[in-house]
Amino acid sequence: MSQRQRNRRDRNPKTYTRLTHPLVRDSRDAPFRPATWDEALDRTARGLAAARGAFGLFSCARATNEMNYVAQKFARVVMGTHNVDSCNRTCHAPSVAGLSAAFGSGGGTSSYEEVEHTDLIVMWGSNARFAHPIFFQHVLKGIRAGARMYAVDPRRTSTAEWAESWLGLNVGTDIPLAHAIGREIIHAGLANEAFIERATTGYAEYRALVEPWTLSLAEKVTGVPAAAIRDLAHAYARAERAQLCWTLGITEHHNGTDNVRALINLSLLTGHVGRYGSGLQPLRGQNNVQGGGDMGAIPNRLPGFQDVLDPEVRLKFESAWDTVIQPHHGLTLTEMFEAMEEGSLRAVYCIGENPAQSEADSEQAIRRLRTLDFLVVQDIFLTKTAELADVVLPATAGWAETDGTTTNSERRVQRVRRAVTPPGTAREDIDILCDLATRLGHEWKYADAEAVWNELRSLSPDHNGMTYARLEEHQGIQWPCPSTVALEPTYLHGRLWEPDPALRGLPAPFGIVAHDPPVDLTDEEYPIRLTTGRRLDSYNTGVQTGGYASPLRRGESVELCPEDAERYGVVVGEEVRVTSRRGSLLAPVWVDTALRPGLAFMSFHFPDEVDTNQLTIEANCPIAGTAEFKASAIRIEKVSTGGPALR
Repeated sequence: MSQRQRNRRDRNPKTYTRLTHPLVRDSRDAPFRPATWDEALDRTARGLAAARGAFGLFSCARATNEMNYVAQKFARVVMGTHNVDSCNRTCHAPSVAGLSAAFGSGGGTSSYEEVEHTDLIVMWGSNARFAHPIFFQHVLKGIRAGARMYAVDPRRTSTAEWAESWLGLNVGTDIPLAHAIGREIIHAGLANEAFIERATTGYAEYRALVEPWTLSLAEKVTGVPAAAIRDLAHAYARAERAQLCWTLGITEHHNGTDNVRALINLSLLTGHVGRYGSGLQPLRGQNNVQGGGDMGAIPNRLPGFQDVLDPEVRLKFESAWDTVIQPHHGLTLTEMFEAMEEGSLRAVYCIGENPAQSEADSEQAIRRLRTLDFLVVQDIFLTKTAELADVVLPATAGWAETDGTTTNSERRVQRVRRAVTPPGTAREDIDILCDLATRLGHEWKYADAEAVWNELRSLSPDHNGMTYARLEEHQGIQWPCPSTVALEPTYLHGRLWEPDPALRGLPAPFGIVAHDPPVDLTDEEYPIRLTTGRRLDSYNTGVQTGGYASPLRRGESVELCPEDAERYGVVVGEEVRVTSRRGSLLAPVWVDTALRPGLAFMSFHFPDEVDTNQLTIEANCPIAGTAEFKASAIRIEKVSTGGPALR
């Protein structure tokens, strides 16, 4: 294949055909053949029944709240396990863990509207203009209304172009930068002492923690000029209202939860939380990452983010579901993959996820999935993961083919409605789950999605007031909403400002977190730091977007700065070998002035053409289980004498 042919190939990624009928295979080596629903479900029920005690369920962050509620109930009631999780583990689990540790709740504290009415916006580790374009429209409205914006990112991204100041830090130095900002705020006398005294704990320890992080030391470690750090510190502390927003640039590290805690510390130091216009916004990448966790599709929380370890909570669910709930946590997605390796997890029910291509160190992920005795995949396309399955069940799409609700990053629950007929014999996720539950001895009857939602409302105080009628009347409602009559403020944790200690509740502790550099160190053999992210016109592993034409799409490439491209003697479009300590692949070069020497960028949207996750490292956050997708060490090798330019 010529270089020019390869370039054309990369512009037209693999497209996936919509699943319309169940598929089964008669042996692991046999091809799929069409099957009736009865045959496919009978075989699935037998496969799952044989794996009780060694079972895990991957739920779907793109499906409805109602599906996630039934899926986690299936895991806990039918299969008797808390081993249920979803792709939140690969993205924002550190945000949930960090926010929960500080405030007792894992949701973002502000509404999108507040970004339009704030005075200062910090976009930290987030190219929101590409990855969260709807949210970024609210940011632009805020800027037009007079808000100042600061961008903190290793790359000078499209988002950073709108910022008053760009702080281009070295990958993995977020904690030193945050600590230096905190120290500068304290030394400048800008800390909100009244708020700290009233609403926080651990300030003395925090002050001692950040004291070594002078501006000059931080400049040396982070690469950000001391004057820029000082400027951001003073601007954030002096602003009457400020929003601190982050995405995967903060969370996809081996210490992602610590990164989140370091940012939360700045809000506690200044009192920028619990007020209209001041808060913390972790921006979710898929339409229902927030809702999936809220519905209990995580191994340590029951629906309504209620603690599995709380006896009263368990008793409530045991009474409602007529079952016994185990008083311990289940396995995270990361731990389930490790259990496959150990042989203690033998069967997986995968709904709408594609871990064969979305997990770090993808070759290892595929090898582990192949060790399972039984894998059933329920999806709308025959993904790379589905190709490994014993049974494939065709489902309806979460958008336009399904009734229900989803919950976005600002905790707003919104209705989605079925508008078109699904193809072939594809069935709704809830119907499939309930049919399987029946075959496994549990007769679940839900008249429709609203019946599922009402069961959830009866068990989750945060959702109690959200009837379908009210959701339609208000065009979505943010949780918490305990009352069926009134609405709560759009922001969380206003209690921290209450003068009455009884109303104020538990104080928010500062996070005492230390700098811990990336696990995969650069050296002479692997001198380039690879960081990953998203492109505007594509979505995750490309399964859902690859089939649609885009004038912006140019396929996958390894992006280098002009200096590195010159140093390696490569030009735009020329194919190079990219190698990490885990894998090696060929990719065309793209030159981007947003990058600095020693820093490369790739996305994971085109794994069938360029499997970037062969390069990434499964170094996981010990608290949240999220892998360090953002910091791999690689080398670039020229493989030809040159190649055609794309521009």
